[in-house]
Amino acid sequence: MKVFKFGGASVKDAQAVKNLGTIVKHYGSNDTLIVVSAMGKTTNALEAVVNQYANGGQGLQAALQVVKQYHKQIILELFLSEAHPAMLQFETTYKALLQFLETNTNTNYDFSYDQIIHYGELFSTQIIGHFLNQIDLEVSWLDARNYIKTNANYRRALVDMQVTERLILPLAETGKLMVTQGFIASNAEGFTTTLGREGSDYTAAIFGACLQAESVTIWKDVPGVLNADPRYFEAPELLERMSYNEAIELAFYGASVMHPKTLQPLQQKAIPLHVKSFLNPDGVGTVVHTQAGIHPQVPCYIVKKNQMLIQLSSLDFSYIVEENISDIFRLLHHFKMKVDVIQNSAITFSVCVDDLYNTLQDVVAHLQQKFKVQYTTNVALYTVRHYNTQAIALIESNKTILLKQRSQDTLQIVTQ
Repeated sequence: MKVFKFGGASVKDAQAVKNLGTIVKHYGSNDTLIVVSAMGKTTNALEAVVNQYANGGQGLQAALQVVKQYHKQIILELFLSEAHPAMLQFETTYKALLQFLETNTNTNYDFSYDQIIHYGELFSTQIIGHFLNQIDLEVSWLDARNYIKTNANYRRALVDMQVTERLILPLAETGKLMVTQGFIASNAEGFTTTLGREGSDYTAAIFGACLQAESVTIWKDVPGVLNADPRYFEAPELLERMSYNEAIELAFYGASVMHPKTLQPLQQKAIPLHVKSFLNPDGVGTVVHTQAGIHPQVPCYIVKKNQMLIQLSSLDFSYIVEENISDIFRLLHHFKMKVDVIQNSAITFSVCVDDLYNTLQDVVAHLQQKFKVQYTTNVALYTVRHYNTQAIALIESNKTILLKQRSQDTLQIVTQ
């Protein structure tokens, strides 16, 4: 078995879907499971639906129409008919979304988010399933929620790998071409859960590990894993090979080319991960496997924007010790703050966090009960793996440095 994952950019319009079909025909029309994200920016569009729905906004119908018209246009361009089964299935699935909006009585925002947002993946995989069949690639459509089982932590659910593997493993014997959804799963009660933004890579890794696949390939709009984000750095270099450990380090620090959880199940089964360009399928790409280090050996730059730097000091000049730090982390965990950097001295403690759920003010209010608190919003966190003198100079140039931390292999700088 092989597992292919296609993200939103690779299925953003009719031409992109046709390109997917060409890749699948050439590289994996048998014994292949295809994991697909929502098309283009559909997840963002559905988030607008969620917000209008949760807040009773007057723009709900308009937000829904954006989603509906976008998909109908792609269907018409692919199948040239309003009466095609793909259109009829889309209309049926869209009506199920409307029914949820009309009948739901659960007021929990995260619950509603997952029950709405997953329709993006349902729409995309249903359309792609019809298209692959049209080009003579017989494909079986799978509902990922029947295979990936999680707890009830909506929007960032924890996968029960034991149950999930038991459900997925029989698929390895089918020998078929299959298509399923990234990002989505279900809990024991049968409600839809999601694995976190960009969780489709994780989905592909879960299926790959449970199927004991020969490889997992993530098809993206970049040549492979680059040593820097081309939005922020000029002339980034392609990393042709890297170890699981190196890839996990880069993912942990925020490299956008892969989900932080993606590598773990693959490493456990020693399954190679390929990152290739759907614009240039014959390109070298990047392979992540058991070899040591990275090739070529160059500094790797990661940038995380819109971070928050919280700086604490004791009110009475007493030491900030283990008990204090434990309380701080318990609070950050409670408010779902993602910690990226910490630094402490005898009477100060600094932490750079990602405020994923807009809970900064709640955190600050609680911290102020025990500490003097200063915080700076909209800071940037730069991480450099395998830094050298030139890399440090590049990052520090023309910036105000708020925090700097260096280990043998990794440099982290928070700037304003």
